[in-house]
Amino acid sequence: MFGLGASEMILLGVVALIVIGPKDLPNLFRSVGQFTGKAKAMAAEFSRAMEAAADDSGVKDISKSIKAAANPSSFGLDKAREAAGLTSKSGPATAKLSAERQAAKDKISAATAKVAEERRAREAAVEMQAEMDDDIADTMDEPAPTPQKPPRAKALQDDVDATPDPKSKDEAKA
Repeated sequence: MFGLGASEMILLGVVALIVIGPKDLPNLFRSVGQFTGKAKAMAAEFSRAMEAAADDSGVKDISKSIKAAANPSSFGLDKAREAAGLTSKSGPATAKLSAERQAAKDKISAATAKVAEERRAREAAVEMQAEMDDDIADTMDEPAPTPQKPPRAKALQDDVDATPDPKSKDEAKA
């Protein structure tokens, strides 16, 4: 009402309770309510009096004539425009312009479709390359098989391991 929020109203109520007291507070609220009602009634009566004065002076008639002047159809200007050839009916120049615009629209649509198809092809190629790269990476991540020695080489290695080291014999004699 006066731009007061709920917290401000509560604060005013608490202050009024402390200052006025709990006995006289209901009487105060009743008086404030009656005063507010009288003020609203006076405002409504003033508004009605102003509207009645405007009606008596002919302001409504003037506003009607101004609205009518602002509306060109009420003066028959539509018929005057038709007679002068200023209507929205399409003539040969308009038809030529429409054909040119349609041709330009078709050309733009075709170019846009071509660019969109090229973009889709590029995206498909990039996606295919990414899949191939993933496949290669997967095969490279697998551990490499350990090379197996041929059986003959393994037997020779076992013989070499079985022969005593000459240095160890010298150490045993000493």
